[in-house]
Amino acid sequence: MACCRGCFCCQCCCREGETRTPEELVRAAGVQAVKSLDYDRCINEPYVEVLEGLDNKKARKYEAVRWVMVFVIGVTVGLLGLFVDFFVHLFTKIKFSVVADSIEKCTDRGCLSLSLLELLTFNMLFVFIASLLVLIEPVAAGSGIPEIKSYLNGVKIPGIVRLRTFLCKAAGVLFSVAGGLFVGKEGPMIHSGAIVGAGLPQFQSITFRRIKFDFPYFRSDRDKRDFVSAGAAAGVAAAFGAPIGGTLFSLEEGSSFWNQALTWKVLFCSMSATFTLNFFRSGINFNKWGSFQLPGLLNFGEFKCSDGDKKCHLWTAVDLGFFVLMGVVGGLLGALFNCMNKCLAKYRMRHIHPKARFIRVLESLLVAMVTTLVIFLASVLLGECRDLSSPTTHNSTTAFCWQVSGSEDINSTIRQFFCSNKSYNDMATLLFNPQEAAIHQLFHQDGTFSPATLSIFFLLYFLLACWTYGVSVPSGLFVPSLLCGAAFGRLVANILKVELGLHIYSGTFALIGAAAFLGGVVRMTISLTVILIESTNEITYGLPIMITLMVAKWTGDFFNKGIYDIHIQLKGVPLLEWETEVEMDKLTASDIMEPNLTYVYPHTRVQSLVSILRTTVYHAFPVVTENRQNERDFMKGNILISNNIRFKKSNIVSRAAEQRRRCQSMKSYPSSELRNVCDDQSAAAEPAEEGEDLLQQMLERR
Repeated sequence: MACCRGCFCCQCCCREGETRTPEELVRAAGVQAVKSLDYDRCINEPYVEVLEGLDNKKARKYEAVRWVMVFVIGVTVGLLGLFVDFFVHLFTKIKFSVVADSIEKCTDRGCLSLSLLELLTFNMLFVFIASLLVLIEPVAAGSGIPEIKSYLNGVKIPGIVRLRTFLCKAAGVLFSVAGGLFVGKEGPMIHSGAIVGAGLPQFQSITFRRIKFDFPYFRSDRDKRDFVSAGAAAGVAAAFGAPIGGTLFSLEEGSSFWNQALTWKVLFCSMSATFTLNFFRSGINFNKWGSFQLPGLLNFGEFKCSDGDKKCHLWTAVDLGFFVLMGVVGGLLGALFNCMNKCLAKYRMRHIHPKARFIRVLESLLVAMVTTLVIFLASVLLGECRDLSSPTTHNSTTAFCWQVSGSEDINSTIRQFFCSNKSYNDMATLLFNPQEAAIHQLFHQDGTFSPATLSIFFLLYFLLACWTYGVSVPSGLFVPSLLCGAAFGRLVANILKVELGLHIYSGTFALIGAAAFLGGVVRMTISLTVILIESTNEITYGLPIMITLMVAKWTGDFFNKGIYDIHIQLKGVPLLEWETEVEMDKLTASDIMEPNLTYVYPHTRVQSLVSILRTTVYHAFPVVTENRQNERDFMKGNILISNNIRFKKSNIVSRAAEQRRRCQSMKSYPSSELRNVCDDQSAAAEPAEEGEDLLQQMLERR
């Protein structure tokens, strides 16, 4: 603990001299690709001088500036979410509009291959751009949550909070989501928010080194990590419209150091991000500025029964039994997902990452091509025509697609591929829409989805999402997990309605299924419960969501860890767990200490240093003094250590104590003869007789 978090206290925490990627560093030197951060403030002379120069008035000003920085971080993250959401929906709307019109025209003409070619062109072009951005900054790949979790735990990964990473992450997630990959933008939003928190209060950037400001505050490891916690929480709040959930996310999954003052600042930052995003999205969608109707990028809408259905209820106590079973199944599916993704990640580290970088681009394009073919063929061949006789009277106030004016209800996202005017293609409705629209369809659509469609959709999304998470594009995992779980929950609801004839609300089972699968994958409890409650705006769902997440976590933990912890382990990051293993309670200090320690003296031959560096894999060695009473026992068994001895007869013959000290120093000399002679002489505890030249004898024997 002390070695990982407290080393090099007085060093500068803002240096970013390493230009290689973490993957290259991990392959080259294992866990040496990262370094530790300081938890406590550095008590050195410059810091003490700064403290002494601050009077009460300046201290209050310093705290006021801190609050201003927290507010600016929240507003910036909210504007970032607005930017990402706008362009993702713009690109997606253009793509699906062009392809849907082409399919309608080619249905009678028999030119569906042209429609497939158009969809492939859109998707592969977007994914290619996202992969190129990751080539510029490899750290921008993935969701970034494992890296931010490691950073907040006290481990600094090179380039993880740089401006270039932020630009590649924010721009790359636009094209990866618009490219039809089964990924989400919520995870990259958390990483981007953390980068904003790390960069804005510093008033400096490695990318723009020539631009310097006279602002010496907020540059210690502790201050920087506090702002990163606030930025990560703001990213969660902007993604889900859940400021409290974002605060708990930083507390539960992020920071391993927390205080009461940080809680209030992080919550304020999350609120700023949520309401900034809500203000602009509500104004753009409804043309009513200040209405605050769209709090986050992903909102689940309003869960309520139809006005005319007297038997409808959201959930009852009897349903809790089914929810527990769904939690068990969700934990098993999540464990299977994590196991498969871990195997894929290991395969990439062995066979793809060591090769040229363009191989990663080819892998991303292959995933995009396969995903596009699956979406198109499944929508055309595997969909069933379902009746639209049941009107959708609820959820009319929920908008999830960008428009110039007005809102778009849930009926506007149905797809009638190869179906009559009074029916819709259920598979195309789920696949030929943005992922948020598919979630709303599973949560709130009064029309039914066939069990075969739900089963095929779940299987396809499960396999492709597992394959996609880990390719060289910015990608999140929340939305694909929610879609898989929602399809699973909707399938359970259909079976209970048809087979058992129960009067249940299908949207509730879809929500519980989404929570079960997501909990089985990420293994989050408190923060995920609050995030889902805030996303549904329904506090009555608190108990079933909490029970489902606990059961899913317990079931999944029986087999493996969460997906983020698995990727942290694969990257070789020395993350300190909250709780130790049971076996570690029986260990003592001697069990983890190195018995044959390699160390050096203040005066050591260059030849010995070269030998040490050639025969060891680590690059840090303790420097010990030579005048210790227990030197004989301390040096026993060590090798490759040499003392810079000046062979002068006048000093050798002078004192017997000098001879013993030098003899002990020669124990680890590279020459085996010197070690043997010294071992033979070390048995005698009495000092040698005056005038006996011990070292002269050893030199003659050599």
